[in-house]
Amino acid sequence: MTIQLARLLDIMAQLRHPDTGCPWDVQQTFSTIAPYTIEEAYEVADAIEANDMAALREELGDLLLQVVFHARMAEEGGHFDFNAVAGEIADKMVRRHQHVFAEVTFEGETEQRQAWEKQKSQERAAKAESKGEKASVLSGIPSAMPALMRSEKLGKRAAQVGFEWPDVTGALDKLYEELTELKAEMNGRNNARLTDELGDVLFSVVNVARHLGVDPEAALRHTNAKFERRFRAVEKSYTRDGLNIFDAPLDEMEIRWQYAKRP
Repeated sequence: MTIQLARLLDIMAQLRHPDTGCPWDVQQTFSTIAPYTIEEAYEVADAIEANDMAALREELGDLLLQVVFHARMAEEGGHFDFNAVAGEIADKMVRRHQHVFAEVTFEGETEQRQAWEKQKSQERAAKAESKGEKASVLSGIPSAMPALMRSEKLGKRAAQVGFEWPDVTGALDKLYEELTELKAEMNGRNNARLTDELGDVLFSVVNVARHLGVDPEAALRHTNAKFERRFRAVEKSYTRDGLNIFDAPLDEMEIRWQYAKRP
């Protein structure tokens, strides 16, 4: 263990000390810390997107702190400690990389990926059996995962057993079908039906993205950033002209929006 990692573990132990620790840190639980863990993971992704290595170093530290925090609480409860966490993932990586750590060779990347998925499937089955549950190809996909990302995972897992369109054409046809059904529901006032049909449309879009080899989560993040950049440009144009955007008509905003879209 490195000196700095040992130092971090010691700092967390001091922060969690029931008598001399930080009152805020002491009162935290797995549930209260979980949102921060998710937030820090997204901040790591933001730093990578911005290609900001200084920010990435800092954000990875924040994410590591989350791991240390959870591990410390687990140790206090007599469940496991940080070393057990590190050992678990080390064992898993060795298991899943037989071509590196064992005398196993693969014909190519496809065979290697198939072996990886087979190993993961065996691990999921073993985990389900230990809980007295029946294994499913959909087991282990976190329900708290972002919806677009989880849709992609569900579709990818189902495809492993052949539940899949043969090509992107089928996925596109399904999207058009779902759009037609959504349009039909828009004439009514049944919010539950609208929610259901809109969900089907979004799921179908994810399937199209998967067939195209595009990460839907990354694609939407890119579009969000593009929209924000352009809308801020529209706001800036109104400020520059001494006008209030809240008083602007839509057709005028559209003209400025089109100008903001220029390269």
